Amino acid sequence: MFAVLKTGGKQYKVQAGDVLRVELIAAAAGEKVQFNEILMIGGEKPVLGAPLVKGAAVQAEVIDDIKADKVITFWKRRRKHSSQRTRGHRQKLTLLRVTEILAAGADKSGVKEAIGTHAARVAAHSTAPAVEKSEKKAAPKAAAAKKAPAKKAAVAAEKE
Repeated sequence: MFAVLKTGGKQYKVQAGDVLRVELIAAAAGEKVQFNEILMIGGEKPVLGAPLVKGAAVQAEVIDDIKADKVITFWKRRRKHSSQRTRGHRQKLTLLRVTEILAAGADKSGVKEAIGTHAARVAAHSTAPAVEKSEKKAAPKAAAAKKAPAKKAAVAAEKE
């Protein structure tokens, strides 16, 4: 049995026991995570999602957080500028071992959902402060004093 899952903007075809490198996930080494965005489950009876397969999931164990190979970008400005710049980048990845593929019952498994680090930061910071921000914005509107009339209106009032 295999499954096609989507994470980090990419799609992966996986089977139980596969080791794969995905974009960084907010989970520590040794934790078990679950991917709920399953596009297809294959085997004796293939199931295609529209766009996702309901109730399906892939569970995996986090092995380690690693860095990909260095990608070097080199700029050279020719002629009168005569300058050059080299810059490297190493993408952070999570190394996973797929433990099992669930065709149904993913909601009741009790395993933590795999989310990216950016999504985890947004979720952590947007829950509690969102109420405070709306209260802060609402309070000044209620206490705001009436604005002075525009200059044109003031000039017209003086002429009368």
